[in-house]
Amino acid sequence: MTRVDFYVIGEQQRSSRETTACRLVEKAYKLGHQIYIHTSSPEQSAQIDDLLWTFRAGSFVPHARAVTADNDHPPPVLVGHEAPPGHMDDVLINLAADVPVFFSRFTRVAELVADEHDDKHSARGRFRFYRDRGYPLQTHKL
Repeated sequence: MTRVDFYVIGEQQRSSRETTACRLVEKAYKLGHQIYIHTSSPEQSAQIDDLLWTFRAGSFVPHARAVTADNDHPPPVLVGHEAPPGHMDDVLINLAADVPVFFSRFTRVAELVADEHDDKHSARGRFRFYRDRGYPLQTHKL
């Protein structure tokens, strides 16, 4: 069963959801995971794509946009706003406001929650969605 982790970004932390996602991706990549970062739009996909090159000096996370990835030799990290390629089922980082319809094919889902009213509100809805369906949930305060 898919494990769902909510990462709550504290108000003292000056990090955005996107930068926090990059840090989580880097950690998961170093642990040998394949990661799909699900965004809300092509613009957010482009932002994450750029941030993965620049979020931390000296960091290297091999990645590509899902729409341009080589399907024969995909990188371990893909970024997109649509359904992921068929081979992706390890870690999903959700940056969209809604629960992706394909979330349950992943072993783990990371939901990032910023310290903003609208983001907290949509995160509560996602939390209820997973909880009501019996998915194991954990919350981490950053």
